[in-house]
Amino acid sequence: MATLSRRLLCTFSYLLRQKFPILRRGNYINILRSSWLKIIPVGVGTSLCAVPVGQRSEPTLSNDSLIKRAACLVTDSTQTFLSQTTYAVIESLAEYTTAVYTLISLQQRYTALLEKMNPNEENAVWQVVIGARVQMRNLKERYLRYEASWQRAVSISEMAAEAAYQAGADEASVSVRNHIQLVQTQVSETRELALKAEAQLAAAQTEEIRRSITEDKDKSPNGGSPRISISDEEIPEAYLRED
Repeated sequence: MATLSRRLLCTFSYLLRQKFPILRRGNYINILRSSWLKIIPVGVGTSLCAVPVGQRSEPTLSNDSLIKRAACLVTDSTQTFLSQTTYAVIESLAEYTTAVYTLISLQQRYTALLEKMNPNEENAVWQVVIGARVQMRNLKERYLRYEASWQRAVSISEMAAEAAYQAGADEASVSVRNHIQLVQTQVSETRELALKAEAQLAAAQTEEIRRSITEDKDKSPNGGSPRISISDEEIPEAYLRED
């Protein structure tokens, strides 16, 4: 190994004398030594930089900081729960309101065309009305189920806001309370639309009952109570009621 190094050094020296004749033996030897001395510190520094240095550990958080962070996580989760239940309530209320208006329209058409339809057509239209009533009832049940979940979400969110406030997470507490007020306003506005539709349905049903009573009185003899014929005997309808 030493012989090989000397051979390489002699070869390099020869090439330097051929390239730079003015250099003497002592000069280029000194140049070589100085070059190696400059290279060695660089290599050592590079090798030292490659040595991994242990990462500094984060300072230990206090119990108050951990509780505050946990309270913020709780408020985030409750807001997600509240948003999802609010969407379900509003969507179900909108579908229920649409079903109510559909039933109103069907009943009005049925009443208007009652005298113009034959028994088969009347029965077919009445079956459609009954189907609309069943659908409306199912949608209302679904809305009430979602509303119960939404009320629980509001209650949980209120408790989470209070817990965040007690833990010192004021911003999280304020955010949750603002969210609660917003969704309560949205649900209240949607509920008002449903109540208006229910009021119109009640008015339409009342009008239909009054019109039916008037027609029965006009058809009954002497303007008395309508009678039902059973076994060639006429019995007033009032006596057939369970009450």
